[in-house]
Amino acid sequence: MDFELKSLSPTQAAPWAVDALLVLVPDAVPKKTEAGALPQLVAEAVQRGDLESGAGKQLLCYRPAGFKAARVLLVRVGDGSAASVRKAVAAGVSALKQPGVKKLGLLLSLFDADSHAVRSAVQACADATYVYTATKPSAKARSLQQVVVGVAQAPAVRDGFDAGRALVTGVEFAKEWANRPANHATPSMLAEAARKLGRQPRMKTEVLGPKHVEALGMGSFMAVAKGSAEPLRFIVMHYSGGAKDAAPVVLVGKGITFDTGGISIKPAAEMDEMKFDMGGAASVLGTFAALAELQPAINVVGLIPSCENMPDGMAVKPGDVVTSMSGQTIEILNTDAEGRLILCDALTYAARFKPHSVIDIATLTGACVIALGGVRSGLFSTRDDLAQALQQAGEAALDPCWRMPLDDEYAEGLKSNFADMGNVAGRAGGAITAAKFLQKFTAELPWAHLDIAGTAWKGGAAKGSTGRPVPLLLQYLLDQVASGKAGGATPRAKTRKAAKA
Repeated sequence: MDFELKSLSPTQAAPWAVDALLVLVPDAVPKKTEAGALPQLVAEAVQRGDLESGAGKQLLCYRPAGFKAARVLLVRVGDGSAASVRKAVAAGVSALKQPGVKKLGLLLSLFDADSHAVRSAVQACADATYVYTATKPSAKARSLQQVVVGVAQAPAVRDGFDAGRALVTGVEFAKEWANRPANHATPSMLAEAARKLGRQPRMKTEVLGPKHVEALGMGSFMAVAKGSAEPLRFIVMHYSGGAKDAAPVVLVGKGITFDTGGISIKPAAEMDEMKFDMGGAASVLGTFAALAELQPAINVVGLIPSCENMPDGMAVKPGDVVTSMSGQTIEILNTDAEGRLILCDALTYAARFKPHSVIDIATLTGACVIALGGVRSGLFSTRDDLAQALQQAGEAALDPCWRMPLDDEYAEGLKSNFADMGNVAGRAGGAITAAKFLQKFTAELPWAHLDIAGTAWKGGAAKGSTGRPVPLLLQYLLDQVASGKAGGATPRAKTRKAAKA
């Protein structure tokens, strides 16, 4: 979708040549009515009680006098906050999703819209009109082709608008790959998508195949991949926007493109949704797609260990012991706890970059869904400053997370008689014990873990990827640029030459 930003006052909105005009009206409308068709229309609708207060309340006017647009939709935006803007725009755009509406005017100049509000409006437009078509030829592509955002002073909110456009690119990239069926999103296909992103300015992608992963000693990652005919891929992406010697932020995304549970096989009901088990990988790809468009001054590394978890005769068995890249041995007590087995080797690999911070993102545990539902992602971190930065980024991006504990006592259940650790610790506190497992591979790294099992996709009638937590991750990266905290002079390590996959 094409987005455009322009300075436009309420009095200039009536002659706007658009198919539909969506006007965000604050609850606190000035009592003094300005000249012009729109201010008068708003004032009369409010005075007559036809436009109720409360974000999302709306009034549709068809061919009102003095307007060029055939449809003028007034929508309450409450206090004008980013959250209220998202609610109002989502409601308004949904009401205007008609074949004849190809160009939409979105007016935010009746209130003091800041950069966060503008970004939220752009993202809400895209979310409300997104259509998955990759494997569904009968689906009708979005009819809305262009959105022109009118604000009081365009230069003042340009940064927010640009961030919004980049965010739409990233979120839709993540949705596209997470929504694809597993036979259309194999590890090799994910690697090819990453390679294409790597052709963008300041980008580079390396793809390591089974031989190179074996040479690295990633025995835990390899164990998960053994049961599938699809070869594993370890994707290493670089975005180099900062100084050459600046320590990068490393994003690690779980890339299980389909999860049967392995020998510890899952129940048949809703197993199709296990195509979403690469939501962490999709979020890393989406974040890099956003970086390619926005080009911020920061260095970022993306690591995606990707494979399928299948139950054939070669598959790893409960009770098997494997050796991770770190040298620590793991007794695999449940093959359905496979995400942590591929992530632990990727986290060991991440240390070679001497990173500013390491954030892994994974649809890791059903326990996190029970704890937090689909509202907030679970956040675990060994660093208070990193946890606070991620929480603040999530609140600002309307992609919230919630910090969970990492007390040492939670690791007791991971003890094993036959290896350095087991890969599960029972049902109690399952999201926490999974995080404690990953913590064993982070040593002194400034590390955080995002469990997105409840937020990466929706089930039921609204089944599909949400694209989360791309908004949180992009906001965190932009915050690091703004604060200058990711601009240190720690040298970066060189990676092994890419394998021919």
